[in-house]
Amino acid sequence: MNKKLGALALLGASAVALSGCAGGAGNGSDGTPAPATVRVWLNGTDTPQDARDYLTKTFAEQNPGSTLVIEEQQWTGLVDKLTTSLPSNDTPDIVEMGNTQAAAFTSSGALLDLSDITDKIGGSDLLDGFVEAGTWDGKLYAAPYYSGARIVFYNTAQYQTAGVTVPKTLDDYVANGEKLAAALPGVSGVFFPGKDWYNALPFIWENGGEIAVQKDGKWEAQLSSDASVKGIEQVQALMTKASVAPKDGDESEAWVPFRTEKAATLSAPSWAYWSIVADDNKAPTALTDTLGYFALPGKSGGTAKVFAGGSNIGISAKSSHPELAKSALEIMLSDQYQTILAKAGLVPAKKSLGSQVAAATPELAKTIADAAANAKLTPTSPQWADVEAKGLLQDFFVKVANGGDVKSLATALDQQIDSILNG
Repeated sequence: MNKKLGALALLGASAVALSGCAGGAGNGSDGTPAPATVRVWLNGTDTPQDARDYLTKTFAEQNPGSTLVIEEQQWTGLVDKLTTSLPSNDTPDIVEMGNTQAAAFTSSGALLDLSDITDKIGGSDLLDGFVEAGTWDGKLYAAPYYSGARIVFYNTAQYQTAGVTVPKTLDDYVANGEKLAAALPGVSGVFFPGKDWYNALPFIWENGGEIAVQKDGKWEAQLSSDASVKGIEQVQALMTKASVAPKDGDESEAWVPFRTEKAATLSAPSWAYWSIVADDNKAPTALTDTLGYFALPGKSGGTAKVFAGGSNIGISAKSSHPELAKSALEIMLSDQYQTILAKAGLVPAKKSLGSQVAAATPELAKTIADAAANAKLTPTSPQWADVEAKGLLQDFFVKVANGGDVKSLATALDQQIDSILNG
């Protein structure tokens, strides 16, 4: 058994039992929650300040005497931090987690069952794939928070200089990247740092490969299959011939080199648009006039399967203030709050609000919709979060970026993934 998740399972059981006691603790004689401070963990800067302000203000208005405090966390090392913090006596009340990480915590009992408020927070209107990611044994523990699919941004002037056009196939995309890099010294034809496994997945999927599949009740990693290897070799070509991004770098703030014209092409979540077109003072950048975008093309044309980024959000099973936490979660899944996220370029948790996603043009809105319609998730194993926590894919693609033999590296990685998913 994996020690980390095994420990989570044990502590989760006690967390559920303790949450029953916590549910009535601090309530007034009329059953209303006593005033308290609710702690909400949000990750990175994806949640815009307008949404944060709305949450804290609305919560205070709806719960007189109580306060909501947002504590920003980093995505790096998040699984380890949640594993340690959720079962502790100092647990946050509400936590955000990546959609690929949710299964580890829903299956362990570390989160509170949201069945009694599912209808209040959206019910059947919630994003189906994210509901699936946050559900365990038929019960919702981590609600969808927001989504976003990756689209491709490009510098139209640099494309013109290099004599390339918008690609129609994945092979064209790779060839364009190499041609751009050759024509623009010191510029990434496609910005592709070594640790960016999110943008590597479409190449595997489009070539017919998979990360791992279930067979006869067991998981079988397939990154070393011929189809997966072919896709990873395309990634290697981009990393070694089309990109000057750090071989050991990650995708955080990838819009910076693109915005400063050090990269001609950038594949990033749709919400990166707003970081591209505004400088640190939120003023328009010169790049606005030369900014183009398209959905990553598939192997034979059309739109590629891309990684569905985004988050789920849940309440700690050991929260001392579960009723107040539910009140906060209802605000975060309200139409008003979710519309604020949509106006910031995030795909809202509610399907009915999808048309509210901010886009500069109808063409950009369509590009986002096309990419989202073809988005795909990582394996739905509760142990998948441990694969991410160990940084196995990041380490693998760093080696790929440094020119390592793809087949032998993938074979070794498959063995590691098999061990974790079936542990």
